[in-house]
Amino acid sequence: MIIHLIQGKKGCVFGKTNNLGIIIVDALRASATTTMLFHHGARRIIVTDEVENALHLKKIYPSAMLFGERKGLPPAGFDYGNSPRETIHARDKEVIFTTTTGARLLIEGYSEQIPFIIMATTVNANAVCNFLTKQNTDFVIVPAGLFDDETFSAQEDWVSASYIVSLLNADVKNGANEYKYWKERIDNEGINRLFETAPHSEKLRKIGLSEDILWCAQTNISNCIPKVAKKEKGYIILENLK
Repeated sequence: MIIHLIQGKKGCVFGKTNNLGIIIVDALRASATTTMLFHHGARRIIVTDEVENALHLKKIYPSAMLFGERKGLPPAGFDYGNSPRETIHARDKEVIFTTTTGARLLIEGYSEQIPFIIMATTVNANAVCNFLTKQNTDFVIVPAGLFDDETFSAQEDWVSASYIVSLLNADVKNGANEYKYWKERIDNEGINRLFETAPHSEKLRKIGLSEDILWCAQTNISNCIPKVAKKEKGYIILENLK
C-alpha cells in the first residue's frame, strides 16, 4: 500500500490519471457534514457543484432537503448550511448537497475507472483506515484546500489527512515531507489547536460559525463513510459505505 498526499484539484487529477483510490479530506466542513448526515440516518446524498443545479434538483426530488453553502452560509432557498451540527434534521431523508470545495472535488475526482472515491476527516478516521487496509490498491489522500485558490492555506485539511495517515501502516510517496511536517505539529500542538488556528477557521468565526471548528476537530465519533456510488447527468450520488 502506497499513499500519496496531494492537495486540491491536482490530487484528484493524479488519482484519476493513475487509477488510484481517492480520499477527499475537506475538514471544515464538507467531509464532517456528509459523514454526519449518514450517521443521523440520511438515505443518500445527491451532490452537485452549483447552487442553481441544487435548486433544480429540488424540483425533481421535492421531498429532499437542501444542505450546502456559499461563502460559508446556506444559499437562499436552502434548508440548512454545511454544518455537521444540523445533520440530525436529515433522518430518513434524501439530501441535495453543494459546497464551495468538497462537493466540487468529488465531481472533479470521479471516474468509473478508479477503485473508489470517499470523503474522510478526523470524525470518521478509524472507519476510513479500516476500509483502506482492506483495499488491494494504492490511493491518494486529497487535502481539499479552496477549490478556486490553490494558494489558500489548507491547514485543517493537511492536519486531518496526516492524522489518517498516522493510523495506517503504509509508505507515503508524494507528500512525504508535508506529512512529516504536519505529523510533528499534531504531536506538539494537538488537533484542536491546529483547527483553531487555521485560516479557514477565522472565516467561520467572522460569519458566526465558530462552534463548527472544534466540533469538526473531534476524532472517531462515527463509523460512516460517504462513498460515491454513481454519477448521473449533472450530479453524483453518495451512499454510506457499510
